[in-house]
Amino acid sequence: MKMKSINKTLLILLVAVGGIFTSCTKEDDESTGTPSISYVRITRPESSDSLLIGAGQGQLIAIVGNNLKNTVQVWFNDQQARLTPTYITNTSLLVVVPSQIPIAVNNKVKLIFKDGSQLLYDFEVQISEPVINGMVSEFVNVNDVATIRGNYFYEPLTVKFAGGVTGTLVSVSANAQEIQVRIPAGAQPGQITITTNFGETKSNFWFRDNRNLLIHNDPWTGWWGQGNVVSATDPLAISGNFTRIKQNIGAWAWTEWIGGKEDALATSHNLPDDAVLNPDKYNLKFEINTLKPFNGNRIKIMIGQVNGPDPNWDTEPYYWEPPFNTGGTWQTVVIPFNEVVAHYTTNWGVRPQGYGVKVWFHGPGTVDADIAFDNLRVVPKVIP
Repeated sequence: MKMKSINKTLLILLVAVGGIFTSCTKEDDESTGTPSISYVRITRPESSDSLLIGAGQGQLIAIVGNNLKNTVQVWFNDQQARLTPTYITNTSLLVVVPSQIPIAVNNKVKLIFKDGSQLLYDFEVQISEPVINGMVSEFVNVNDVATIRGNYFYEPLTVKFAGGVTGTLVSVSANAQEIQVRIPAGAQPGQITITTNFGETKSNFWFRDNRNLLIHNDPWTGWWGQGNVVSATDPLAISGNFTRIKQNIGAWAWTEWIGGKEDALATSHNLPDDAVLNPDKYNLKFEINTLKPFNGNRIKIMIGQVNGPDPNWDTEPYYWEPPFNTGGTWQTVVIPFNEVVAHYTTNWGVRPQGYGVKVWFHGPGTVDADIAFDNLRVVPKVIP
């Protein structure tokens, strides 16, 4: 069924562009000289002067030259294209660039003729370099497996971490949109780099991001939550100490989780002025592990002057709403920072004295909470 569909699509394309090629004359059918390629172009008649030095996978192109009639094979890199003899003349041929991903890349199109001779021509199959969208969790321990999501993850590929170490590739999804990689010893906080035959891309996030941390518990500081802090030696730990709340939380019960006033937090000056002035350029991030589903109540996230006039903590907090369930694994949550501060309308602005932080439960519904939390931070969306 798939082959019939491909044949039908090719036939439709060829019929649509058939007008650009006139019928072969007897002279055209004779192939007595040395084959040559003059140029490659697209197949729309109205764009016949659009010459190509490369094309994308699955694109129909016209190879124009001389003495091409005896072409029996066309290769792009190490992938063979399908040929339709009806659309090969002495001066041109139509061919669809293969959709298969090449392993060996030489950026050449190769024509093979009946007598075994070959003709090479510079031509690039334009395949995207890797695109890195994010990690399921940006904090993963050495020898554990991290999941990276994006696109164009074509093997062979390498995943390199800050510190100059390379992870061990565990798997690549069939659609080339997800990688699993084992974290190597020596991996440091910083960007990850993914390299394929088609390019190299650095992430716009940091692995083990230690920038602009507002809550990290190493050591704990603040007003609330000291009793919820769990040691870095706990099997769940991914980044030193973390906080874990395990209790039944009632509807509209003010439940203090973690945080404190600016003069009580060692991290109170870690929020960049630029994030306050240009919040659309930043994300609020944290790691969370729901050992029981977060399926009721809601979490307030508040940054500014705790117990003061800016913002109004009763009416202007950011609400992180349920449901959310990681199934007992750590995940990185990403919230555009402009969405957070959009709720802050009373005297929100740059504070030279620093920023307090509150993370509390307060909302409708009950929840039987067992939730681990770490690394509240505000970081740039894009790394130059």
